[in-house]
Amino acid sequence: MHSSSPLLRDEIAVEPAVAGAGEGRITDVPWRAMEGEIAAWDALAQRASEPNPFFESWYLLPSLRHLGSAECVSLLRFEWNGRLAGLLPIVRSRRYYGWPVPNLAGWLHANAFLGTPLVERGAEVAFWQAVLHWADTSCGAALFLHLRAMALDGPVHRGLLAVLGPRAAEIVHREERALLHSALSPDAYLEGSLSGKKRKEIRRQWNRLGEQGHVTIERCRDDRELEQWAREFLSLEAAGWKGLAGSALANMDATRRLFGEALAGAAARGRLERLAIRLDGKPIAMLATFVTPPGAFSYKTAFDEQFARFSPGVLLQREYLDMLDRPEIDWTDSCAAEDHPMIDHIWRERRAVGRLSIAIGGRLRRALFHRFVAAELARNPAGPSA
Repeated sequence: MHSSSPLLRDEIAVEPAVAGAGEGRITDVPWRAMEGEIAAWDALAQRASEPNPFFESWYLLPSLRHLGSAECVSLLRFEWNGRLAGLLPIVRSRRYYGWPVPNLAGWLHANAFLGTPLVERGAEVAFWQAVLHWADTSCGAALFLHLRAMALDGPVHRGLLAVLGPRAAEIVHREERALLHSALSPDAYLEGSLSGKKRKEIRRQWNRLGEQGHVTIERCRDDRELEQWAREFLSLEAAGWKGLAGSALANMDATRRLFGEALAGAAARGRLERLAIRLDGKPIAMLATFVTPPGAFSYKTAFDEQFARFSPGVLLQREYLDMLDRPEIDWTDSCAAEDHPMIDHIWRERRAVGRLSIAIGGRLRRALFHRFVAAELARNPAGPSA
């Protein structure tokens, strides 16, 4: 193996093939090469064992066009039984959360909330076997493979565990975020989440809001007036605390463009749902959801802080519980931070996501990785800060 670092020139130690892995081939391709495979990519998303809208064509390509220029991102393209069966954006990074440690990492950005690769159902073992073999033989100066925001305990994660064998791997950071997953009706679910006093307060706030003008609930599952809706959302978000903090989507041209293109791409594929509360036609709370059966992802929400006394965000979440009545949706990921002050009090279930670091290369590199990750966990058991 050729490596830019003499200390990491070692023999490759590849684990034996896993029984039942099937035939597979992985290639590291420039991300623009996938612009010509949209149909195959979209078909893969439909066959994926776990949905991840942030790695679907309509979200990942705009992300790379507008946010990927600072890093050299490529795509690991996995072909299995003659068709596209796996996809993972990858970057060779010289730093690891501020530390000067080269690594191979799954690529994400601040507005992509899941890093689980798109993998065809049934191909999970073959996919990870190919990825790890590629990482072993193509690591260059990288000390390890780092996977960000991986859904834990799902079929893709289980496929990874099945091929690790003696290879060292650690979950270096784990968190649990709010998940909506229940067989209850919306009313019964709300009753189980909030006290009678709190539910009474929500009804009072709804009635008081109605005294301010004509209140309507808007639900859209198509692209009707989508550009206008997106502009309203961006303005609503920018007028609040995110705008003041510089973290609103409209604060950067790149994220503004990503938002508009992603919503249009999702709507064109029937994967977007929009919910809004309007007062005399003006939106005071809005939420965009990516619908990727059997799951959904509560992507972005905003509310008018001038109406904070009416808790428009909570009122919107009460309406959002209608998602429980959607037969094709089994669960909804909040995409929220752990211990979110609002959603955690309403959504009672939790989804575990984590950052995984995995040994690659030969014996020397893996020994160095073992020492590094042991020191990392000893220094900060919760894992590195982003």
